[in-house]
Amino acid sequence: MAEENTVLIGNKPPMSYVLAVISQFNSGSNEITIKARGRAISRAVDVAEIVRNRFVSDARLGGIKIATEQVHNEEGRQSNVSSIEISLVK
Repeated sequence: MAEENTVLIGNKPPMSYVLAVISQFNSGSNEITIKARGRAISRAVDVAEIVRNRFVSDARLGGIKIATEQVHNEEGRQSNVSSIEISLVK
């Protein structure tokens, strides 16, 4: 289950996630974490930069964590997937 101040990035257009982050900031949160895995990592970086540069100018990077997670696919095999967590602080 996702935490309250976390936006999980998937296959939607980046502006959908930008809206989610801005909504979190407007509801009183001071720190938002953007999480993504695999091919969605570039979309997560885009979301963080769009929020910082266009909408919330006083937001800054709180930190970036990168990792490799092991997941099991449909055939039962194990594979490694890259993941990223980007923290935005207001």
